[in-house]
Amino acid sequence: MTSLPLHAQLINLLAALLLLLAFAMLAQRRVVSLIDLFAWQGLALACSTAIVGYATGQRHLYFSAVLTLVLKVALLPWILHRLVRKLDVKWDVEGLINVPTTMIIGLVLVVFSFNLAVPISQLASTVTRATLGIAMATVMLSFLMMITRRKAIPQVIGFLSMENGLFFAATSATYGMPMVVELGIALDVLVGMLILGVFFFQIREQFDSLDLQHLEKLKEPE
Repeated sequence: MTSLPLHAQLINLLAALLLLLAFAMLAQRRVVSLIDLFAWQGLALACSTAIVGYATGQRHLYFSAVLTLVLKVALLPWILHRLVRKLDVKWDVEGLINVPTTMIIGLVLVVFSFNLAVPISQLASTVTRATLGIAMATVMLSFLMMITRRKAIPQVIGFLSMENGLFFAATSATYGMPMVVELGIALDVLVGMLILGVFFFQIREQFDSLDLQHLEKLKEPE
């Protein structure tokens, strides 16, 4: 049995790191640490994209790696840290489901994702096809984090992490998206983050809390 090339081993290692970080984010209750984990996830994604670009000769992936590094390792974490400081939010309350139960659900989603990715991986001819299951599992875990958190900021981080998983899936299946699409998505994510920042301050001003359950008070009486 022949061993994998070095670049394939590095890609698999970074894919495993992405999955571990997704689990760490799922279990994390401290908002500041959650932002740091998101930044580390962006760094792993940027390194993986650059290695895929080197291994396949797809030069546009170098630009994608730099864009990921600037946006998801530097700019977005910096914006989120500023929001946390201004809103004076450091700890996340207990989620809708306790941590052990959430982790068990996460393991079930990982198994489901790997089984779902098997037929797709068999059809793919890319050197990263083995990581498609991890990419799908990362998306599933990020979505689970979104629906099990009460506070607005962790839900937004879950959405951003899910976008990381989708980007990694695109890289695994097709060596990335066209450059115009990547730029459009990056701009949408940045503008959306700025709009959500304003939204956070409005929620805090109205309810003195970022718990989204308070939005139920805005329902019209039946």
